[in-house]
Amino acid sequence: MATRERQRTDGEWRVRVGAEETSAIYDPAVGAEGVIFVFAHGAGGNMNDRAVVATSRALNERGIGTIRFNFLYREKKSGRPDPMPKLRDAFTAVVDRARAEIAPRTLLIGGRSMGGRAASMLASDGFDAAGLVLLAYPLHPPGKTDQLRDAHLPSIRMPVICFNGTRDPFCTPSLMEEVLKRVTTNWEMHWVEGADHSFHVLKSSGKTDTQVLDQMSDTIRDWVERLERRPTDDR
Repeated sequence: MATRERQRTDGEWRVRVGAEETSAIYDPAVGAEGVIFVFAHGAGGNMNDRAVVATSRALNERGIGTIRFNFLYREKKSGRPDPMPKLRDAFTAVVDRARAEIAPRTLLIGGRSMGGRAASMLASDGFDAAGLVLLAYPLHPPGKTDQLRDAHLPSIRMPVICFNGTRDPFCTPSLMEEVLKRVTTNWEMHWVEGADHSFHVLKSSGKTDTQVLDQMSDTIRDWVERLERRPTDDR
């Protein structure tokens, strides 16, 4: 269980993870309370990278509070991701802290790429959360479609919303659609036409990256609203 290191100041927290600690930032929702998304960064990112901050702000504007945090390797300025058990421990510690500090009505877990994968591993083990938000799920390494990261996905029972670009080298659409045939939970799959792993779209798409982020954020907001209308026992 995470313990408090100091009182919350300007949204910045220190969170104990076993014998270590990491940083987290709480960004409250604008004009609303009760929904919190614990938002993990990707393998090459951190809690303050541009994509994570932009997504966090877009969700805040739509009534979803966010808690972004560093995995321990990023806190140490390392570029080598921790083993999955250590990623999961950090995620769990931040969720524990969120429950202690905020006591949200609805708590979501998820993240970008590797961060989302870590959240999905927790979800597959029955983690206590209302839903899972996956942004650019890394189904396989680029060019290695025989190395699928899908074995745990059918064990997920919480509702899922997932976004991937159709040009994402980490997620071949046809392979993901085949995997989803084995998934029984309520999984909403959204393909962002022409987007890559960072949800960057080409000018020829007729859209900007900002418009793509706004559309994704609107879709997440609508999904959360539907989620909250469902009976608790059905979540």
